[in-house]
Amino acid sequence: MDVAIPPKVTDRAFAQLAAINRSADQAKSLRVAVEGGGCSGFQYEIKLDDAAEDDLVLEKDGQKVLVDKVSLPFLANAVIDFSEELIGARFVVENPNATASCGCGTSFSI
Repeated sequence: MDVAIPPKVTDRAFAQLAAINRSADQAKSLRVAVEGGGCSGFQYEIKLDDAAEDDLVLEKDGQKVLVDKVSLPFLANAVIDFSEELIGARFVVENPNATASCGCGTSFSI
């Protein structure tokens, strides 16, 4: 896995984060992390959070997306996007490192 290429965040994802922060009492960053578990071995954790000291911070128009250093190799060259479909709206990760994923969209294997 090439850790030199950080993940990219789409304009749509930054715009959705801005909309969430406009409706909240205080602005938060979007954390995208990879954890062990899920039906394919790894799963994404996507939540609102505050930055930690060793996070990679991807920023646009004052909005921040955070990736911790442990998750970074798993997200090299990935795309973090926001998707609105009939089944619901959510942040999604398009990960070229994943060799398989499950139907839920949050679990993958490498």
